[in-house]
Amino acid sequence: MAWDEWEQLKAGAADRQSTGMRLNQLDPGDGGGYVGLPGQTGDLKVAQGDLAKIGSQAHSLYDNLWSKARVATPSSDTAAGDLSGQGFALGGGLKHVSNRWEEQLKSLMDACAHISNHMQVTKKVHTGDENYIQRQMSSIDALDAGFDERVGEPGKKNPAYEPKK
Repeated sequence: MAWDEWEQLKAGAADRQSTGMRLNQLDPGDGGGYVGLPGQTGDLKVAQGDLAKIGSQAHSLYDNLWSKARVATPSSDTAAGDLSGQGFALGGGLKHVSNRWEEQLKSLMDACAHISNHMQVTKKVHTGDENYIQRQMSSIDALDAGFDERVGEPGKKNPAYEPKK
């Protein structure tokens, strides 16, 4: 490509950018866009078994981190102490790495414990919410049935309110 051709291309691009505003957007084909109302697409559903599996995996990861990721810490600390005692600067560096590893490991283990506990609490809370909603809805149905005046055909009085003969 010659220099003149490059300058022409740059000038053409600058003209196209400066002549108006263009909004960049996602192609409406496969991604993004309107998918409909929740009633049309369905509700978000999470089964209690799914929550239990997530909590169980988080608890398992926590246990594995405790038993397997901490294996090197005591030997690293011992080596760091020995190296420092012999006057090697590497001892201080190794101790720093060991301390950072322990901090990061504790942070990760706390996150796993938080997830595990949250899934157990979520399961209990949502079960309670479901029971509460069912009780409220069933009492509304009972009240509606008691006040339903549309027992007979439309336009006729409810036979329960007519005088007995």
